[in-house]
Amino acid sequence: MDMEAKGDIRQDLWILIDLLHSKGQGKDMLVEFLIKVNALKCPEVDPIPIPHEWYQPGDLIIGGMASQIIYAFSEHSFGEHPSQELYGLSDVITKFYQHVLSLAFAVKKINENPQILPNVTLGFHIYDSYNNPKMTYRTTLDLLFKSDRFLPNYKCGLQKILLAIIGGLGSDTSTHMAEIVEFYKIPQLTYGSFPLEEIDSCQSSSLYFMAPNEVPQYIGIIRLLQLFGWKWIGLFVADTESGEHFLQKLESLFSEHGICLAFTQRFPKLFCLDDLSKFSDIMFNFYTHFTDVKTNTYIIYGESFALAWLTALKSLWEAANQGNAFLSKVWISTSQIDFMLPGSQREWNLQFYDGAIAFQIHSSENLEFEEFLQSIKPYSTHEDEFRNHFWEEAFNCFLPNSELSSVDRQKCTGNEELGNLPESIFQLQMTGHSYSIYNGVYAVAHALHSMLSKGSNLKKILADKIAESPELQPFKLHLFLKDISFNNSAGEGVSFNEKREVAGGFSIINMIAFQNRSIRSVKVGTLHPDASHGNELTINENLIEWHKGFNRILPVSLCNEHCRPGSWKRKSEEKSFCCYDCVACQQGKISSKTDTEDCFKCPEDQYPSKDQDRCLNKTMNFLSFEEPLGISLASAAVFFSLMTTSVLGIFLKRRDTPIVKANNRDLTYTLLVALLLCFLSSLLFLSQPGKITCLLRQPAFGTFFSAAVSCVLAKTITVVVAFMATKPGSSMRKWVGKRLALSIVLSCSFLQAGLCILWLATSPPFPELDMNSITETMILQCHDGSIFMFYCVLGYLGFLAIVSFIVAFLGHNLPDTFNEAKFITFSMLVFSSVWISFVPTYLSTKGKAMVAVEIFSILSSSAGLLGCIFFPKCFIIVFRPELNSRHQLIKRNK
Repeated sequence: MDMEAKGDIRQDLWILIDLLHSKGQGKDMLVEFLIKVNALKCPEVDPIPIPHEWYQPGDLIIGGMASQIIYAFSEHSFGEHPSQELYGLSDVITKFYQHVLSLAFAVKKINENPQILPNVTLGFHIYDSYNNPKMTYRTTLDLLFKSDRFLPNYKCGLQKILLAIIGGLGSDTSTHMAEIVEFYKIPQLTYGSFPLEEIDSCQSSSLYFMAPNEVPQYIGIIRLLQLFGWKWIGLFVADTESGEHFLQKLESLFSEHGICLAFTQRFPKLFCLDDLSKFSDIMFNFYTHFTDVKTNTYIIYGESFALAWLTALKSLWEAANQGNAFLSKVWISTSQIDFMLPGSQREWNLQFYDGAIAFQIHSSENLEFEEFLQSIKPYSTHEDEFRNHFWEEAFNCFLPNSELSSVDRQKCTGNEELGNLPESIFQLQMTGHSYSIYNGVYAVAHALHSMLSKGSNLKKILADKIAESPELQPFKLHLFLKDISFNNSAGEGVSFNEKREVAGGFSIINMIAFQNRSIRSVKVGTLHPDASHGNELTINENLIEWHKGFNRILPVSLCNEHCRPGSWKRKSEEKSFCCYDCVACQQGKISSKTDTEDCFKCPEDQYPSKDQDRCLNKTMNFLSFEEPLGISLASAAVFFSLMTTSVLGIFLKRRDTPIVKANNRDLTYTLLVALLLCFLSSLLFLSQPGKITCLLRQPAFGTFFSAAVSCVLAKTITVVVAFMATKPGSSMRKWVGKRLALSIVLSCSFLQAGLCILWLATSPPFPELDMNSITETMILQCHDGSIFMFYCVLGYLGFLAIVSFIVAFLGHNLPDTFNEAKFITFSMLVFSSVWISFVPTYLSTKGKAMVAVEIFSILSSSAGLLGCIFFPKCFIIVFRPELNSRHQLIKRNK
């Protein structure tokens, strides 16, 4: 084949890659390119060589597509010969070298296992996508057609038998690969976590997803924010289709769950040195976000290169401002992000992300894999073309014949150990992505085992690799791969669902960063997509270590401070619904929780606390014998009752003395008994209000007092009538005697008793709880039933008192020896004064004070009657008995 033909095909190859990248005529151009190549007999195309690949021969080959290297590319117009160097090394993601090694380790373990693919040796061929669409198309073609030479769409000579491909890491890389791989129906097993919506359905018939779908992480983020009460969130999202999809879904979920985005900052997918010139334009915006005091929780979505952007921005700002000007934050990252430092940032640290919460694809510990990693040495093999770049960037040294030998680095000794590298540079423990690759290789091996077990002559098929055997067609592997089910070395089941997706959950990792560039990842929880609603996320909060700037206090990320109990959130139409003002509860209302939407009243048997943050139980309030006021009033009632009884005893003992006989002693006895009952009736007001006591209180008081006042009235009228009857020819003589007094007492008392009976029959008093009169107290009291009847009884009592006062006042000038009118006048004056002042005082008090006022009025008015009427007589009887004689009475009368 002449050089001109090779050059034409080489140039067509790069034109094809450009068209595939533009997603315009790419697929049609691919067909035309393959037809043109097929017109030649085994054409050996000599494109620009790919510097990173690892080929290990075997009977059957599994392809791999890593994303470890970042290359910087420039635009080309094909004005120069295509052999010109089209790319240059930009950066190395050293941590992703584990993805390459996990595929090699899985193939090694399968070849050592006689139970899987016996007598068959697996090999692998691994390329890098270079995180660039053009190079992804280019390396995918190499993966399909290159063995010892690049022969597109041909199997010339000794060619590899490629039956499946593991890759790629991101949805864009997987899609670019699928556009070519789909033509050949080769199973493609992706190992990154991304939403299936991003994969075109027409390209996904050969795609299998070894990592769980990204979508469950969205609700996991919501549950995480709800758990810690974070509602004012900053979002850093890659400026890609995946980023836009994530943003749309998250905004909807945020609105549904009452969470707000404080800001949304987009950033390029890749971090390259050439982009440093653009930092001056966007650095201020990033700095504003980083130093926002209210926003303490950031969500970052993208791939691991997103951290390179943010870390570079932070470091450049610190260098420009000579110090750390950033505040402590909580970072929440999705599973596509690894906390790592690329080669260009190797000397930096990740303390900015200390305390971050990361969603990671679930993985299990594999000690054999860690031993395998520790056995890797730079000079042990030459087939692995990824190793040199990794080793030089990871250990900051140079290998023989390296382009870095002129840089200020020491020569690599070969004794460097991967276990000594910080976790931000390389990790011995199997990551989630490596775990997905490991399971993917085993899934292909088990499917191949099932497929080849049905072959009639396996040895002949494998020996004759040039001929196209129907048993070894890649599309046949789909029949076995989609139904595969096995337990991996960790004992975990691996199988695909109807969407050709491996079911599984995510681990919640707490990232602890140190000043020496090392980090430590601690598993603090899990995300179970299949769990019941609300139980998807489980976290052990005690294991989480927040950023050291928070001083072990749970960070707060709100538009404003929490509204404490005792206040409520008043929202403003001008602000986001997450922003509000805290307003104190109105008088009489409380809020017991933080950030309550409104205040509420306490139940009737409770009242608000001083801070209006809780309800306190109201105390039962009634006047009882146990409290000082009750004891005082009860003591007074008992004392006056004893005094009345003593007076009655004295009068009974001296019943034949002139002073006792002078004013109708039977009426005197009746008055003393009525006063005794008045004193004792006050005790009814001191007991706990009940149905019986409420019925007896006021009627007993009204009846006994009416009897007492009736006796006083009868005494007064008897005195007046007696003196009027002494006049010659007076007609009043017939009224003198006990009949008049008895008729007055009975008629007046029965009239009051009738009023009380009517009261009890129509609207009797009853016990009630007054919840509202006093804030902190429930007043257990007797409701008077009919207030009108109560005042009728009280008014009738006042009427008797006024009549008694008038009659007594008219007879107060009668001779002292024979009449009590003067003392009765004073007693009625006291009585009337007490009850006139009782009415306004009674109406202005509540609870036990109101009862105490009535008891005091009963005791004071009764004591006034007892003292004014009987004290002078008792004084003579007890202390001046010589005056208690008929001779003395006649003498004094004269």
